[in-house]
Amino acid sequence: MQIEVVTLFPLLVRDAVTYGVMGRALERGILDVRCEDPRVYTKDAHRTVDDRPYGGGPGMVLKPEPMTAAIDAAVARLPAGSPRVYLSAQGVPFTQALAKEFSTLPGMLLVAGRYEGLDERVIESRIDKEVSIGDYVLSGGEFPALVVIDAVARLLPGVLGDERSSVEESFDSGLLDWPHYTRPVEFEGRKVPEVLQGGHHADIQRWRLKQAVARTWLRRPDLIARGGLTAEAVTLLDEFLAEREGEEHG
Repeated sequence: MQIEVVTLFPLLVRDAVTYGVMGRALERGILDVRCEDPRVYTKDAHRTVDDRPYGGGPGMVLKPEPMTAAIDAAVARLPAGSPRVYLSAQGVPFTQALAKEFSTLPGMLLVAGRYEGLDERVIESRIDKEVSIGDYVLSGGEFPALVVIDAVARLLPGVLGDERSSVEESFDSGLLDWPHYTRPVEFEGRKVPEVLQGGHHADIQRWRLKQAVARTWLRRPDLIARGGLTAEAVTLLDEFLAEREGEEHG
């Protein structure tokens, strides 16, 4: 998969993608990440990429000329069918489902904004989709772009050592992840649950699902409201709630 990033800070992106899962994907030739700097397309001595907003107000807006030139240059290197994505607070939420959708594509363009963002005419003419990684404000789109790259990279075949890792994770089933343990069996007086030590696959799977449902109900009930639960998950949630009520009144 080929990903092009339009950014004023290409070194930030290039350095970050060499680590962890992204770095492994690059080394194996599964992922290719390149950057395009809009400053290259400026014509003044100061390499100006921003200007004051029409109508007044604080901040600066990225100028359309260098941004469109950089976007066009990056798009020219991408295979057909690659969407042009702008990391924006006004975008649709970035979810695991969207990461999966992106991972099936031959490539994609990620535009990292700065200051007050892009001139709206650039969005209208050069952007297919706006994406937000959360309801908060960042100084620029480079970190959101890296979030998208990392989430997508781990879904590409051959990137993870065990392909089950990308399936048995938070949000993949619409639920949060279950608790994880490793050796030693006891640490600071806390023991690994007996069921995980027994080696009974069905019991372990049931325990994990129950923990995942319980955590989601406690921490992110909106996920349950949005996606619903399977019949088995409903049964396990009822068990958890009954046990919890018993503990509270015990």
